[in-house]
Amino acid sequence: MTEATTGGGRPSGGLYPQVRLSHWGRWVSAVVIVALIVALLYGAAQGDISYADIPYYLVSPIILQGLVNTIVLAVVAQVSAIVIGIAIALMRISKNPVAQAFASGYTWLFRGLPVLLQILLWYNLALLFPRLQVGIPFTDVVFVDVSTNDIMTTFVAAFLGLALNESAYMAEIVRAGLKSVDRGQIEAAQSIGETPMQRMARIVLPQAMRVIIPPTGNDFINMLKGTAMASVIGYMELIKAANNISSFNLQVMETLIAAAIWYMVVVSVASVGQFHLERAFDQHDRPIGGRVSARALRRKVGADLGRAPLIRRDE
Repeated sequence: MTEATTGGGRPSGGLYPQVRLSHWGRWVSAVVIVALIVALLYGAAQGDISYADIPYYLVSPIILQGLVNTIVLAVVAQVSAIVIGIAIALMRISKNPVAQAFASGYTWLFRGLPVLLQILLWYNLALLFPRLQVGIPFTDVVFVDVSTNDIMTTFVAAFLGLALNESAYMAEIVRAGLKSVDRGQIEAAQSIGETPMQRMARIVLPQAMRVIIPPTGNDFINMLKGTAMASVIGYMELIKAANNISSFNLQVMETLIAAAIWYMVVVSVASVGQFHLERAFDQHDRPIGGRVSARALRRKVGADLGRAPLIRRDE
């Protein structure tokens, strides 16, 4: 017995026949990807590399010292860049035209020059200023007089090059985060008598951090890898440590693979930290189960009532 159809050939039940799609493109792409991975692994296995020596280089004192120096330089440079970037961002959004011009020029300069060039400029600063002096201008009174070469070590030059370059990007990240906060919330906080610092701490920053943290975490990961550029001036980071070892035993690939493994470990740890930090700020004051929690609501209402002026109604 055949199923009744309408005049246009459509089944009377209103349902069209299901046609099974053949996803042949998925299978072809999967086969190509697997083939490429197998070919890469086969080629690496055929190379003249002593894989048994790589674990030894992972715990080599020179490699471990380079790892510590890499982490220290990245953390110090990133923290300094965040502090400087916040200051530049606040100057950029201020109503002072001089501060705005300075912040714009600062961002334009340090964001425009390559990081490697900035590191080299700081490292060779003694060619421009042989001595660094601090005193009263246009007088012979000098409080500090030191040689530039004594101050501008490899660490200081790398720190200044990385931190100042990153601070220009952080200024733009912070400025974007601050401007992402709804203006109406700031005006509402101002209407109940909150000071600018209170508005910044209670209203602006908690919401701006959701916008600031993701790119800041990405920049810190780039900072960890960017410390490799300090090797050109002799700073002992991971790449420099690997090159120092391979210059004696000529095991270039083995030492570089060991450095690459440590880079991946450090970047993976930083990525996990960024994930948890983002989730912590995303859950801040987030409604529970689609509803505002009673505790958060009582805390918010109580704080607003405590700050709001009392209005006495005349009987």
